[in-house]
Amino acid sequence: MATSPALILGIDGRSGAGKSTLAAELATELRRHREVAVFHLEDIYPGWDGLASGMDAYVSDVLVPLRRGENATWNTWDWAVGTPGAPSALSPAPVVIIEGVGAGCAAAREMLDALVWVEVADETRKTRALSRDGETFAAHWDRWADQEETYLRADPVPGHAQVVLENRADGSAPGHTLRALKALPKFYTLLAPERAEAAARQPFHRSLPGTPDTAALFTALYADDRHAVLLESSNLSFADPRQRNRFSIMAAADTDESAVLEHRPGTGSLQEGTATARINGGFFEFLAQQWDTGSFLPAAEELPFVPGWLGYLGYELKRETGGSDLRPDPAAPGSIADAALIRPSQAVILDHGNNTVHLLCSAGSDPEAFAERVRSALATLPATVPEPPALVPAPLFAVRDNRPGYLAKVRAAQEQIRQGNSYEVCLTTSLHSARVACDPWENYLRLRAANPAPFAHYLRFGDMAAASTSPERFMSIGADGWMRAEPIKGTRPRGATPEADQALKDELASSPKDRAENIMIVDLLRNDLSHFADPATLSVPRLCAIETYATVHQMVSTIDARLLPGASRAEAIAAAFPAGSMTGAPKISTMEILDVLEDGAARGLYSGAVGYFSATGATDLSVVIRTLVMVGEPGTDLWNLSLGVGGAITADSSPQEEWDEVRTKAFGVLSALGSVFPETSD
Repeated sequence: MATSPALILGIDGRSGAGKSTLAAELATELRRHREVAVFHLEDIYPGWDGLASGMDAYVSDVLVPLRRGENATWNTWDWAVGTPGAPSALSPAPVVIIEGVGAGCAAAREMLDALVWVEVADETRKTRALSRDGETFAAHWDRWADQEETYLRADPVPGHAQVVLENRADGSAPGHTLRALKALPKFYTLLAPERAEAAARQPFHRSLPGTPDTAALFTALYADDRHAVLLESSNLSFADPRQRNRFSIMAAADTDESAVLEHRPGTGSLQEGTATARINGGFFEFLAQQWDTGSFLPAAEELPFVPGWLGYLGYELKRETGGSDLRPDPAAPGSIADAALIRPSQAVILDHGNNTVHLLCSAGSDPEAFAERVRSALATLPATVPEPPALVPAPLFAVRDNRPGYLAKVRAAQEQIRQGNSYEVCLTTSLHSARVACDPWENYLRLRAANPAPFAHYLRFGDMAAASTSPERFMSIGADGWMRAEPIKGTRPRGATPEADQALKDELASSPKDRAENIMIVDLLRNDLSHFADPATLSVPRLCAIETYATVHQMVSTIDARLLPGASRAEAIAAAFPAGSMTGAPKISTMEILDVLEDGAARGLYSGAVGYFSATGATDLSVVIRTLVMVGEPGTDLWNLSLGVGGAITADSSPQEEWDEVRTKAFGVLSALGSVFPETSD
């Protein structure tokens, strides 16, 4: 009885790219857990002028029957005498690998489960091909190369490949390709054994005593990396019984064992070493398959993070959680991916409570060299990193909404509330400054000095960077399944004198409007968490508490619940995303109102979340507020800066006070840059 293969994988690329070697080595890896068959297209090409007819024969005589679960039969070409040779056959197997020029042609692609395109520089390809096949191929190189060019001009095969590999021919290609294939949805079930093996590998862990300045250590290790993340508890002087400021985490995608994901509407690009996978589907679907596996490593000495993923989830991921699908022009200045994550092979965790530096490293990325690198850095670190000098000239910002326009939008939001379409509308606007000569890491240091916070972060993803002093937790899930959300609603500026400061704090604590805003969001988040929680565990241990930071007083509440056994952690995050404190309530209808009030402008990273997804199943995500987003202009040292700000509108809001709150919230970031809130027309 014919049995359809579980998977047919094509490997295409120009001659000399290393397709045959890759196919053989990949087959060896895959055969550890299932039967694999390999077909080489050179067996079916009818001579040195036969690329086109060989592709036709490959599709009709090999691929079609294999796809039906039948034996493939063909006449092998005898290259020595230039005539058809003996008949050959290939039986279906759980995995069939087909390699050769033309493996990914248009007629074949709909029958392939995945296509790998192998890329190598032209001169390197020719050298490799001729060293393998000798003078026999040398005499025919140009005529065969012309056929390849004709094929690829008519059919842009690389653009259709699910995996593109830069083949260095150093032995890394099979491992990188296999890692990329594991991320493809069609491979999820088939490669479960390989995924389980990878998840079970305990990282190398070493502890070093020390109390280094977090920013100083990041400067020494990662400040120059193009893909790096720092999650810093920078307000260590704040006595926090919930220990939000106990740990700082830093890492970069700086080894071949690392991965980088950038997700745009419906498609993810995952770089695994020298291989890049194109992954169709939603971000939270990817997260569920690549992180939320249900079999987690035990927590190591109560460390918050075991690699794992680090990075951001932008607000526009709301398209996957009930919001509308706003798609900014990808070519517009300031356009960034909807989400971006790194999976580092090495990470440093600072335990500020125990004065310990923890090193985590995969076995394949040279743990001893990494440990020595960190030791050397610690031995020469300064006590602190000095705050960089002020930017000269200070960036000049423009605001998307002038004062009259914003006040009109506040009144429009209140009309929606009056009509019963919302209870609370978290209206936002944004400030922009174009082509600023600055250094993103130095901007983070400026913000860090001006406004320490428990969820400060610095992100670098290529030409995008973000510097934040966020005080707000979006959501955390412990390895034990306990979930926590800590929304902030209600803000006052710090006073110029102790008496004025206390008066502002007391005013916030007793404000009926701010308490109403906060309580509405607490109710919303209780509902968000309840979708995947044991309802008996839902509680609000802290309601409308006041916390004080360098530039503001804030009203904060805490909601706890325990995840239901077997529930998806990724889906629990999606159910609460985006943070209710950045939308209002009810969430779905209010997001629709906001799309209109905010003129269809995408918020981007602002209002999203930043944090980690540990291999233990733990996660901790902050809300992206008080955040400067920087997008570089290619080929220059200039950056386009943006800052999102806003506030919650209720039926009894004062439009003028809401405008004042926007200015207050912008102050911490703007003042750190030496900038001021722009004057707007009355």
